[in-house]
Amino acid sequence: MATSSLTPLESDLQTITGDLVRMLSLVRESCEWARRSLIDADPDGAQRCAELDDLVDAIQSDLEVRILTVIARRQPAARDLRFLGAALQMLADIERAGDYAEHVAEAGHQLAKQPPIKKYLDMQRIFEVLFVMLDTTTKAVAEADAEAARRAHALDSEIDDLYDQIQRELLTYMLADTGTIGRATELSAIARYLERLGDHLENVNEHIIYWLEAVRL
Repeated sequence: MATSSLTPLESDLQTITGDLVRMLSLVRESCEWARRSLIDADPDGAQRCAELDDLVDAIQSDLEVRILTVIARRQPAARDLRFLGAALQMLADIERAGDYAEHVAEAGHQLAKQPPIKKYLDMQRIFEVLFVMLDTTTKAVAEADAEAARRAHALDSEIDDLYDQIQRELLTYMLADTGTIGRATELSAIARYLERLGDHLENVNEHIIYWLEAVRL
């Protein structure tokens, strides 16, 4: 009968990597539901995001314990130890990214009850960038790909530019018509949630680069 060629430490690291990838995949799905809630006024978006966030939280709690157990039992060194330390930090950022997707979905659900003050073209573009960022980050983790991590990291600057553009535009709406202040304020908060989501993904890629290259950005 064939036996695995992996050492116990290698097996543990492979399993942890798989769970990090799963968390990122769940956050991507959550972002899609957040997009549907805001852009498509999908009434199911907020509930689906909440369910996905519970799954992300559960994986985070389990992984934290397992990572610390592996460090204690296997006593990894060098790159393996860097991976485990980076993974612990990634967990918190991935979980917070999921939280922000849920916030967007909840706010989008409330906004859908009112007439929109504008088309959400810039918001849609932020989602598009976030999806690329999430897909590239997932590749970076799954394939230990530092270049993919750098590409994903660089995408956050476009999100920041879009966020600034949205805030300026919303301020113009509020100054021109005080009746838009409530909805514009909610949209401003949503833009901030998306910008923060991008920041946490940026952090994840910084942790990946440190794991792979021992370099801090």
